[in-house]
Amino acid sequence: MSVPAPVPHLKRSLRRFDIMAMGVAAVISFDVIGQIASGGGQAVTWIAVIAVAFLLPYALMFAETGAAFPQEGGPYVWVEVAFGRLAAALTTMFYWVTNPVWLGGSLVFVAAEAWNGFVFPLGSGTVADYAFKLVFIWVAILTAVVSLRRGKWITTAGAGAKVLALAFFTATAVAYGVQHGFRGLESAVFSPSGAGFLALVPVLLFAFVGFEAPNAAGDEMLDPQHDVPVAIALSGAIATCCYLLPILAIVCVAPAGQVTGVGGFMDAARLVFGIYGSWRGPLLSFVAVLFAVALVTQGSAWMIVADRMQAMAAADGGFFSRALGVFHPRLGTPVRMNLLSGVTATVFMAAAMNLASGDASAIFGVVLTVAITTLLLSYIAVIPALLALRLRHGEVPRPYRVPFGTPGFTLANLLVYAWILLGAWVALFPGTLEALVGIPYDFRATWGVSRFAFETFTLGTVALLLAVAAAGYVVQRMRPQPGHDQPEPGPGR
Repeated sequence: MSVPAPVPHLKRSLRRFDIMAMGVAAVISFDVIGQIASGGGQAVTWIAVIAVAFLLPYALMFAETGAAFPQEGGPYVWVEVAFGRLAAALTTMFYWVTNPVWLGGSLVFVAAEAWNGFVFPLGSGTVADYAFKLVFIWVAILTAVVSLRRGKWITTAGAGAKVLALAFFTATAVAYGVQHGFRGLESAVFSPSGAGFLALVPVLLFAFVGFEAPNAAGDEMLDPQHDVPVAIALSGAIATCCYLLPILAIVCVAPAGQVTGVGGFMDAARLVFGIYGSWRGPLLSFVAVLFAVALVTQGSAWMIVADRMQAMAAADGGFFSRALGVFHPRLGTPVRMNLLSGVTATVFMAAAMNLASGDASAIFGVVLTVAITTLLLSYIAVIPALLALRLRHGEVPRPYRVPFGTPGFTLANLLVYAWILLGAWVALFPGTLEALVGIPYDFRATWGVSRFAFETFTLGTVALLLAVAAAGYVVQRMRPQPGHDQPEPGPGR
């Protein structure tokens, strides 16, 4: 078994708490809360189902693998060892690009909507709107450039801000319900349905994946063999509560249809903060600022890990130039890859702004779906790679093991893989399974754009990414490879 060479200049600074906080910062997504809550009462039901049937086996597998294979690059290393460099390069491309796409197309739109509505008017498509979005993107990128020894406190602060904001909101919603009645319950339907399931499954999977992300900084952890399993367990439990309780509160107090995908959390906050009287406006402004800061750190947390993965792919000869895999000797961060992410996010933000003629709701839904699709597609290779590592490299010490040994691991793997395949199909081809089982589906009413525009944007993005990833691999393979007479331009040079 061979893995990419260790990266020079890296310092071990991530403790168990830091790994847990990074997982919370990355996984708890403010931008999907409204999207999930718009599913009504059955959204609560499906959160509970997926937490048990998907998140639990998912967390068990990644806890074992992350502790057994703690090398820098995380999932890139796992797929390369299991299936080779080409599979790893394609997988990492989808995993990495999800984050600048998500930062520039989803997070920035949700943050701008909150800022425009509760802090300072920006308008739509104005100079102020563009300026805010550019600043948002590049603040997230620059916080990922900072050395992890210092940058970890930024993601920790973001994790704290998220948990604080959601806890405060949930308590306020309960107080609002006590005063005014839980009017949302009158129309809420908690019974699961096929239509609700197909509408929610991609976004719920997107909300719950990513607990393996801190492993991309495996060489910067102090004791990954023992800390990773505990950190995944803690961050998984926190994330489940931070989705389930606020969404349950929204469903109970907000009338059906009042909470939208793009407005989401702040729409609900506007309603329940009425109990604070004259303090309502200042509190909403404060929460909106906290909301925007949490979104920035969420983007930053993913850039920290995803850029490291893609840098390892480049340094290992799987993406265009090894120069993109250089880690700064003082900062210990892949600065060139960070900057490439910033440019990609900026380009995607500009493209998204023109996708639906400034309709923020339509832009948000379509771009979030692109991010969901690319991330879920990356797991199509990552999940079976975990099983391959378990079967082929049983000699590797495993401080933590999935219950019931290899049969238990295999069952968990197959279950998670089925969820991933289902979520990826529904995200990429919405309405097709509904048509197959006879569920009515109005595409334009759901997405705000035509099917042609939607599929052109989503399938076009996937095809472009495949082409870029393949080209990056081929270009690197065509270059003279380091030999006895040629120094190795590894990740630290």
